[in-house]
Amino acid sequence: MTEQKKPASFSVLPKIINGGIAGIIGVTCVFPMDLVKTRLQNQQILPNGEKMYSSIIDCFRKTIAQDGFFGMYRGSAVNILLVTPEKAIKLAANDYFRYHLSTPQGKLPLHMAGIAGGLAGLFQIVVTTPMELLKIQMQDAGRIASADRAAGREVHKLTALSVAKQLVKENGIFGLYKGVKATGVRDVLFSVIYFPMMATINDAGPRKTDNSGEAVFYWSLLAGLSAGMTSAFLCTPFDVIKTRLQAIKKIEGEKEFEGFFDCVSKTMKYEGPTAFFKGGLCRIMVIAPMFGIAQMVYFTGMGERILGMERKKTV
Repeated sequence: MTEQKKPASFSVLPKIINGGIAGIIGVTCVFPMDLVKTRLQNQQILPNGEKMYSSIIDCFRKTIAQDGFFGMYRGSAVNILLVTPEKAIKLAANDYFRYHLSTPQGKLPLHMAGIAGGLAGLFQIVVTTPMELLKIQMQDAGRIASADRAAGREVHKLTALSVAKQLVKENGIFGLYKGVKATGVRDVLFSVIYFPMMATINDAGPRKTDNSGEAVFYWSLLAGLSAGMTSAFLCTPFDVIKTRLQAIKKIEGEKEFEGFFDCVSKTMKYEGPTAFFKGGLCRIMVIAPMFGIAQMVYFTGMGERILGMERKKTV
């Protein structure tokens, strides 16, 4: 990073707008692959050795055959609704903490960059946990419905609102935070890896000519893709655990989990270590482009333009 003076102030509002817009665009582009990831991660090998999906392509094919193309967007409404504050918090919080943890000269040591990213990941779970809990129920509903039909059981229509009401009725507002510990471990670790790596790659690229000091759009896309791919792969085991803990309804014969360590123990015992990387390729194919697109959009400075503010390079 070239030596420069730290900006005199940090404006949060345009960063929140940038993060919200970036999140909506990124999630919309990759949601079908995210649905496949969820179904593959929740799928367990049944006592008779059967499993519903044999591969990514098989899951795509069966989902479209059963629910049509728009079935690939089950749960997208709640995700798009809540991803606005989720990405706004994550991206804006990272910039905020990077600004306040940097030196007066605008330098940010690697360990401080990791702390800034980790704090951003910690802050976001307030929104991420209920968002993903509801999203997972909707995404996995088709898999459950297929098993129910095959067994001759009645299939009940599921909505995000009905799930939310039931969880709140049974456990209060904390019912929406099922799996919060696993979500926190995944998101903090992901952010500790992702943000310093993304910033390092982004700072090494060619800059725009508008005096903003930002990298050109394609380099921001590449930085987000590279950092997202690496972080997604390394955090996949925690994502598998989180997804399984948040899946409220199981197919008959699938294991129930009482908590983080119970999930780890049973998954290892009955499915082996490779189960912790189920949906790993899907996760990379979701996270890498989503964060690449989101990072690129975030750095376009839409928030500053909407508010009529001058763009300043952050740390």
